[in-house]
Amino acid sequence: MTGYAITDEMLLQYKKELQQELGAILSFWQEYATDHEFGGFYGRMDNSNHVFNNAPKGAVLNARILWAFSAAYNLTANESYLESATRAFEYFINYFIDGKNGGVYWTIDYQGFPLDTRKQIYALSFAVYGLSEYYLAAKSEEAKQAAIRMYDAIVMHSYDLTNGGYIEALSADWKPLHDLRLSEKDANEKKSMNTHLHVLEGFANLYRSWADEVLKKRIAGLIHIFFEHIIDPETHHLKLFFDEEWHSKSRIISYGHDIEAAWLILEAVEIIGDPVLMNQAKIAAIQMANAAAEGLDTDGGLWYEYNSDSKHWIREKHSWPQAESMIGFFNAWQITGQEKYLQISLDSWTFIQKFILDKANGEWFWGITQNYSIMNEDKVGLWKCPYHNSRACIELIKRIHLLKND
Repeated sequence: MTGYAITDEMLLQYKKELQQELGAILSFWQEYATDHEFGGFYGRMDNSNHVFNNAPKGAVLNARILWAFSAAYNLTANESYLESATRAFEYFINYFIDGKNGGVYWTIDYQGFPLDTRKQIYALSFAVYGLSEYYLAAKSEEAKQAAIRMYDAIVMHSYDLTNGGYIEALSADWKPLHDLRLSEKDANEKKSMNTHLHVLEGFANLYRSWADEVLKKRIAGLIHIFFEHIIDPETHHLKLFFDEEWHSKSRIISYGHDIEAAWLILEAVEIIGDPVLMNQAKIAAIQMANAAAEGLDTDGGLWYEYNSDSKHWIREKHSWPQAESMIGFFNAWQITGQEKYLQISLDSWTFIQKFILDKANGEWFWGITQNYSIMNEDKVGLWKCPYHNSRACIELIKRIHLLKND
């Protein structure tokens, strides 16, 4: 990339390809993942598009589906996306919300009955994210009020009044738990980067339609937590797990989260319009992008994790960090004007096209191993959703449109 004309041509082509990919992703979920028998969307599907009809359905999966179709409608005004968003909204409201205790269930069975009723704050955060996006799409006051109730529940039950931040999980009736883990691979600690990143994401999205001053202060408080506790001041990687008093409990580096946080924190600052935080967030975005770039391979893909104590790499390239690379490095290019960052974003998309897209059956594979074999993981599941990939498309389409004003 040597000049503006080439960059301009690449940007317009990038946008065109992402518009096509967004349509392909959402068409897949409409055609193959819609549960016409029991409502909502299926809980699990494998790489061959085999549906597990009796699989549990997760709050995170369904809140992310709700967000994806709502955000896609807000971008394109495609009525079929609004129909799918409404389907997701009605199912979520009817089955995932705990009418007795508030909050949302972690999982329900395929017929809609509660399974795991714990209150995982990560799941409540995505409920806020999806419901607030649906309000922007459908102007549903029910969705907005539900999002506010989820926000209130997070603040009331999870906020640490002594040390700041949010406790990972509580029981069905909001009592302390011994096992706070989001998944089996996670550390059993009171606080995590991952939950705080998505609490920030959910709160910031809610603020778009509910400019509450207390909410604004809580968003700013979360951003300060990242600057003061979560972002390593020396390496600029994210620390992943903490005790109540913010002592770090992990030496693992997650390159995908580094680059995701790089742009999400700045976006939250832009949403609340805080000029004091703006410059700090831009500097942090570049520092985190540079830190994440340590995980880039020569093929354009981003490795999954690295343990700085044991010097052990997880030599896998999961789909979601590649999607976040597309946005995070594009964001770094917008801040600095340095084309090396734009090239990384483009290279990430090239890598995805070559190794991650399922050209035969649709959607994206979970990821690939070091030898480029496809990982035998869900294509639809509790964690595999039309979220990172559709969001990369939506975010970059919007950004390129604003840049080119076409």
